[in-house]
Amino acid sequence: MGIEAKVDAGVLSIRISGRFDFGVHNEFREATKLADSGVKLIEVDLNGTDYLDSSALGMLLVLRDKMAGDKSAIRIKNSRTEVKKILEIANFDKLFTLS
Repeated sequence: MGIEAKVDAGVLSIRISGRFDFGVHNEFREATKLADSGVKLIEVDLNGTDYLDSSALGMLLVLRDKMAGDKSAIRIKNSRTEVKKILEIANFDKLFTLS
């Protein structure tokens, strides 16, 4: 459970396991600080995420602002069906690349 983050060749990979909610806010914020070091792409892997709420959506929007609103700079990948449905209802498929 929690958040793992690493930078490799200009790509920041953030893997979120368990609940993606306000409880991981500080961990997520620490992970996004890694984007300050010349990162060109951020991949958020939600394969292990079984729940997300509005605070998680807000954290993703803050991450988008950090990358100057560039849709192609952030890829949200491996979302489970129910998580992807929430992202689509919130129109995040228009703000981020979902794969």
